Amino acid sequence: NRGYAKYELEDYYGAISDYTKAIEINPNLVLAYYNRGLAKGELEDYYGAISDYTKAIELDPNYVLAYSNRGNSKNNLKDNYGAISDYTKAIEINPDFALAYYNRGVSKAELKDHSEAIADYNKVIELDPNYVDAYYNRGNAKRRSEDNYGAISDYTKAIELKPNYAKAYGGRGISKELIGDMSGACSDWKKAANLGDTDAAKWVANQCS
Repeated sequence: NRGYAKYELEDYYGAISDYTKAIEINPNLVLAYYNRGLAKGELEDYYGAISDYTKAIELDPNYVLAYSNRGNSKNNLKDNYGAISDYTKAIEINPDFALAYYNRGVSKAELKDHSEAIADYNKVIELDPNYVDAYYNRGNAKRRSEDNYGAISDYTKAIELKPNYAKAYGGRGISKELIGDMSGACSDWKKAANLGDTDAAKWVANQCS
């Protein structure tokens, strides 16, 4: 518990020290391995985090959050296939785990498997119709699949849920450009630029009067 308190104070090294002591006293304390994995992840020690999540899973094969967070660490190491495997296992244990579908969609998109990514984002939205990032990422996947009208619809929904979502304005502008609506594209890019999107500001300077 002291380790958890240190973690909440962002003293990750101190937290790891306490979790390690707890494990020395009780080598089967699942939560200590899991929490130590979280702290290592915050320090970008992803291999160390994976080791701890793996131990937690050995002790509790249905520890859904350990699979999910091990997937996150693998994704951070660009092991997308390994991440997908862990997210899939988390989903098998809890079929309503929206975050696991979302993260699996991200990993699939990084592998350019956009149709499968869209399927995962669809499931996220089915489970949580207000999951704003799922609309944004589904919009990206649709745009990269050349479904720009579908992408515009998703970016628009993301903006409805989060009116200051700069990246959604930027993405919608790209899709509008691709369908020949430069007026709409420039309007969106200007909005994105005003919200701090530096890429959009460059597009405005280069392509909009």
